[in-house]
Amino acid sequence: MIKVVYDIKVYRQVLRDIIKKDDVVVELGCHVGNSTRIIHNLSPDGRIISLDNSPESVNAMKLVTDDYSSVEFIKADVRLHKVLEDVAKKIKEIGRCDVLSVDLGGGYHPDTTFKVFFIWSSTLKPRVTIIRNRGLLDFIHSASTDELVKSEMGWLESSGNDGIPPRLKEFKLWSSKIN
Repeated sequence: MIKVVYDIKVYRQVLRDIIKKDDVVVELGCHVGNSTRIIHNLSPDGRIISLDNSPESVNAMKLVTDDYSSVEFIKADVRLHKVLEDVAKKIKEIGRCDVLSVDLGGGYHPDTTFKVFFIWSSTLKPRVTIIRNRGLLDFIHSASTDELVKSEMGWLESSGNDGIPPRLKEFKLWSSKIN
């Protein structure tokens, strides 16, 4: 199942609805850890790998990881291939990714948010993905089609089982900060 939401209250309610007591959660865009704390409380026997590249996240997430040993924070740009490789190794060691949470700015950059979702979910194969992005939600509710293509998991099953994609030249187009 893939859930797309925008309102932070709805996002956190969906987290409450989908996360189980022992889930392994990869959280892309944890910012200062408010949702991370909710995720931990929902999955006290699980593991949470939270990533964010914002400077504000470092000190705030240090407090979260001090409070919760099951939370691992990585300061990183989730658009970078190496970051995905490193997290995929951790997930392989754990044995599964149950939930992928993607909150990269909420209302901004739906193209980047979708690309990050697609590549991370195709690699980690979560049971459920939740994406918080106004642009994607607007697109979904504005689009229509006569075709039915549907995935039942938290990733697009039609994308196959290719694993981590090769380094994409396109990544360099996402941001001038990516080398």
